[in-house]
Amino acid sequence: MPDSENSLYLPMGCALAFDFGETRIGVAQGNREIAIAHPIATITGQSNEEKLIAIARLITQWQPEYLVVGLPVHADGTEHEVTALARKFGHRLNARFRLPIYWADERFSSLYAEELLKQAQVFGKKNKAVLDQVAAQAILQSFFDNGAIGVFMG
Repeated sequence: MPDSENSLYLPMGCALAFDFGETRIGVAQGNREIAIAHPIATITGQSNEEKLIAIARLITQWQPEYLVVGLPVHADGTEHEVTALARKFGHRLNARFRLPIYWADERFSSLYAEELLKQAQVFGKKNKAVLDQVAAQAILQSFFDNGAIGVFMG
């Protein structure tokens, strides 16, 4: 957790984290009390509604207290077009599930995920199937370790 006086209060309890992508959404689960994140799912669908239905199943299963959405930004921290799409996704989650949304810096989460999978010798189609989940795990672990970069309560 960050030491700065300006850092956001990070809630206890179960969280689901999302690595947003227009095609696939990686999902991880964790609990701040033990501060360990686990990859759990990759969501795909033809429509946003299909994806939200899959997310609803995960929310029913895991009963999170809050959600964490990774914000993709450039290496220097500036936002780009996908950042706006990730924010829109987070706002949709909040409107649908009425859970607080914490934003987490996702810089390098995909590179981290690729390196973990390489070390585990997971390649090809197997890699693609879990890459987004492991990126979501990296986002949630970073959130537990470093805190949020913002919160949206809706």
